[in-house]
Amino acid sequence: MPFEDDLGAALRRTGEGFTADRHALTDAGEERGRRLVARRRAAVVGGSVLALALIGSAGAYAGGLLGGGGDADAVHVASPPTPSGSGGTGGPDSGSGKGSRVGSGAVSAERMMANLEKALAHAGGKVTPMHARGTESEGGAAVSGVYDDGKGKAAISVSLSRVDPRGSRAEQLTQCGDKSLLGYDDCRTEPLPDGGKVLIEKGYEYSDRRVDTKCWRAVFVTAAGFLVEASEWNAPAEKDAAVTRPDPPLDGTQLKDLVVSQVWRPALNDLPAAEPEPARPGAESGTALKDRSAADALESLLVPVGIPIASRGGEGSYGYAVLDDGKGTSLVQLNVSKGASTSGFTGADVITQPDGTKVRITQGPAEKGKGLVQWTVDTLRGNGLRVTVSGFNAASQNGPANRPTPAPTLEQLKTIALAPGWNRDRN
Repeated sequence: MPFEDDLGAALRRTGEGFTADRHALTDAGEERGRRLVARRRAAVVGGSVLALALIGSAGAYAGGLLGGGGDADAVHVASPPTPSGSGGTGGPDSGSGKGSRVGSGAVSAERMMANLEKALAHAGGKVTPMHARGTESEGGAAVSGVYDDGKGKAAISVSLSRVDPRGSRAEQLTQCGDKSLLGYDDCRTEPLPDGGKVLIEKGYEYSDRRVDTKCWRAVFVTAAGFLVEASEWNAPAEKDAAVTRPDPPLDGTQLKDLVVSQVWRPALNDLPAAEPEPARPGAESGTALKDRSAADALESLLVPVGIPIASRGGEGSYGYAVLDDGKGTSLVQLNVSKGASTSGFTGADVITQPDGTKVRITQGPAEKGKGLVQWTVDTLRGNGLRVTVSGFNAASQNGPANRPTPAPTLEQLKTIALAPGWNRDRN
């Protein structure tokens, strides 16, 4: 979809600039996992893509890691242009008509601001719109502002786009992610009589809760593929602003009312329908690793390890699984990219395999969480394909540690990273 198009296209080809910093890779994996459900809200309030882009394949496709013929899905994955300026400006794309997936502009940035005020009128507070873009923008229509009900100012945002209603993305958007990784307090999905679904998630700006900023979200997907996403914070800005209240101002019911409001329908109707998603290759044993999503590939490669998978997930070129052997849970992550730089693979700790694949193995304390251990096998093929596998002695990168070492052995992690299927021709 043109939106985060989602948390890849835009995700700005940073896969080409990989370094060998395992902490950066770890942060990227955590951020991407968290954003699998948060996705596009960054495009509205300030475009916070963070390190998420690091793990996005420079050309990852929705239907598979490195092949297929879909739209780039690097994050879910390309973050749209962020609104810039204030007042009636709609950002750099406003009025340009650039791109083939834009509306006619029948709903302007100014009208989006008015719609936000109208949609929030029932809540009793006052909203001051800050940024907006109309339906002529490539990223879809969006509006953000600061809401004030007298109990503390709070940032709020709404974004509108279209999605293939029969595609996997529509389903993923309304599914609650793994709580152990995302760290939310509550999440639920409500089916609607007309075939639509609404997801309500009450979480935090950072899954490790390094600050007290909360982020509550609502995602509404209709049977026709209309997508409305709203986010609110308990601070006047998404990041780097002091908390002003214990919770964001709108409760779950009010968030739902905001996203299902009819005020957004004219803008949604002006946006072109999303292109149908290409059929995803199956995850059967005969399907090449390069043609699978990272989540499917990792699950398949973990079968020989013989440890039960308690939960799994991911998107495009990022996948994770939480293993549970009865002795404590263990997170395993997989990141795949192509066109990666070779600059980080030099030094005495880099081993070159007979086929030319470079391998770097690191073991030691993880950056986050007391007692956390991280084992990482980072590999780079001669054709620029990078496969990185990490194991932790906890169910998430934030801990708590619940076993001395990761469940898979280092040799098992190495086997996953060096699996022959990754070496197949990418074309």
